[in-house]
Amino acid sequence: MTTTLKQTFLELTGKYTGNNQLQEDLWKEIETNYSEENRYYHNLHHLEYLLIKLTAVKEQVNDWDTLLFSLYYHDIIYNATSSDNEEKSAECAAKKLRLLGLETDKCVAQILATKGHTVSPDNDTNLFTDADLSILGESWELYQEYFQKIRKEYATYPDMIYNPGRKKVLQHFLNMERLFKTKAFFDKYESNAKDNLSGELKMLG
Repeated sequence: MTTTLKQTFLELTGKYTGNNQLQEDLWKEIETNYSEENRYYHNLHHLEYLLIKLTAVKEQVNDWDTLLFSLYYHDIIYNATSSDNEEKSAECAAKKLRLLGLETDKCVAQILATKGHTVSPDNDTNLFTDADLSILGESWELYQEYFQKIRKEYATYPDMIYNPGRKKVLQHFLNMERLFKTKAFFDKYESNAKDNLSGELKMLG
């Protein structure tokens, strides 16, 4: 599947540059960053998952190319102990898009939207943040794998620090009137996501 990720990226960037070396360099940076040692969840598999989820709703997307750039760059900078990953990732994306001669505002906005997952006036952004959250509404088995990987990413923190923080995140999601902004994702994942979040919260005591 990583082959599909690379192929999709090269086809995307090939629309905006004939510089094959630049394309390869941009891909290598993505591959290297998402393959960092401590990335148990925010890795290439996450990108593959998102590509599948977004391809399934492609006909609803207005600007597919921008959405793809957002997908590839939204977690390019990721450090579990940092609170500005989204900002740094957006900054990196803007820099790379400028190399391709592209306008950056929409991509930057979509990446920053993954910080709060609130409703956007832009439907593409809502589809993107919904896809980013859709793991919450998968089967309990897949959801369990997800939160176990997240725990590994925060391995530097003992349970006495991690658990209260995680409970706060789970409660934040549960308190949202609806997790998913678009009908496609809401209908498919909302109910299961609430059950999964509640299930993990009970496990944390």
